[in-house]
Amino acid sequence: MSDQNVPLTVRFPHRPRRGILLGLSLPQLLAASAAVCLLMITVVTTGVLGALALLPLWASVAGVVFVRRGGRTLVDWAPIAARYLYRKWSGQRLWLARPVSRPTVEGLLHLPGTTASLRVVSPPGVEAAALHDPRNQTLTAVAHVHGRAFALLDPATQNTNVAAWGRALAGIARTGHIKAVQVLERTVPDSGDALARHWQQHGAPGTPVAGEIYGELVASAGPAAAPHEAYLVVALDLKAARRLVSQAGGGLNGAFTVLSTTTTSISQAARTAGLTVAGWLSGREIAAVIRTAYDPAALSRLQQWSPAGRAEADPGAAGPVVQVEESDRLITDSAQHATYWVENWPRTETHAGFLHQLLFTAGARRAFSLIYAPQPLESALRDVQRRKATIIADAAERQRKGQVDSEADSLEYADAKQRERELIAGHADVALTGLLTLSADTRQALDAACATVETAAAGSQIDLRRLTYQQPEAFTLAALPLARTAL
Repeated sequence: MSDQNVPLTVRFPHRPRRGILLGLSLPQLLAASAAVCLLMITVVTTGVLGALALLPLWASVAGVVFVRRGGRTLVDWAPIAARYLYRKWSGQRLWLARPVSRPTVEGLLHLPGTTASLRVVSPPGVEAAALHDPRNQTLTAVAHVHGRAFALLDPATQNTNVAAWGRALAGIARTGHIKAVQVLERTVPDSGDALARHWQQHGAPGTPVAGEIYGELVASAGPAAAPHEAYLVVALDLKAARRLVSQAGGGLNGAFTVLSTTTTSISQAARTAGLTVAGWLSGREIAAVIRTAYDPAALSRLQQWSPAGRAEADPGAAGPVVQVEESDRLITDSAQHATYWVENWPRTETHAGFLHQLLFTAGARRAFSLIYAPQPLESALRDVQRRKATIIADAAERQRKGQVDSEADSLEYADAKQRERELIAGHADVALTGLLTLSADTRQALDAACATVETAAAGSQIDLRRLTYQQPEAFTLAALPLARTAL
């Protein structure tokens, strides 16, 4: 059997948990340093007895610094919980649209939270549009893509597609002006309108007996289906591309020229990876994708209103009518959502299609996003050198104390050396983030979907962590085609 007929395997590096000093993160170090300074002042001013009298305080500080809950120490939870409590105290957990106050800026999407300034823009005479984020200085284009089922391809084709997608990411990273690339794959409730329309146009509804039977089958099968949609989202960094934008004429028109050149090359690279770019979305189509993420039940209405049967929406009505934040979920117009973060990817050799079981779990409506953030070569090499130095220093400290070596450190050091060799060989470096949003009509249905998907994630060899006190930001990254990189 040739190598081409052997399916490619992938393995992800171990996610580092190493801190800045002695395994402690920056918040841990600050809290511990403040406690040590306070202890010294207490000993100097009141003596040892005074320090002993504050023993409950020192125990509390030790708990805050070292006790872990939900993958984080208590001191790491502090800013997240503080922001959540502030939103609760100020009433920001409830967001309501104001129908009487129409957007004054053309194309403004009228979204909650940090996405409030997003607007859809397009150059004159061009149907394709992009999302302009003046806060983060990005211009984002969204493409609808589709391809053949990866699991049904022969091993040689799978290997070719995987290698081509890797080269595409490397080419994107080397440009230096791409902020992020997002691959969004989601399931949507099917209203059955497209299927019924196809039956009316190409079928034979008037056929005796058979026409009636097929009509009933079409009417019942449409709403029970859950079609898959895939989008490729590219965010242009306007700061990094300032020189290119200026050469193209400056302003948004110049930015669109640079973005169109980038999307053309990405479309070509996607085709070599077995993907078909159906087209870069217009402003109304982008608004429909966002609208149906907040309100899945609106899909049937948007398809009915569109003459072509494609979902389109007014950008001013893209946002939700109501949004309610809870600690572990987000409630919008017609659905409840829970977002997970992929904490760990497979650390053993596994097939490139390891996500198949997760993405095709029955009974769970979801949106899965892979977000690639290109890293500059110089900063990536500095990060590798810093990580190697930290690992060696920690190993030397354990040897000095007579402690045994850690196999986890050996694996992490091997991963760091492998990453350095790849960077020196000319490979690009990207930071990968995986986010999964589950949606359901009721609280009970959402809890059931969460239990089902958590089981499927274990079969896919990934570790999911349900985000707490961060659901609105996480939903924005996972379910919306914005190509953002951080919570």
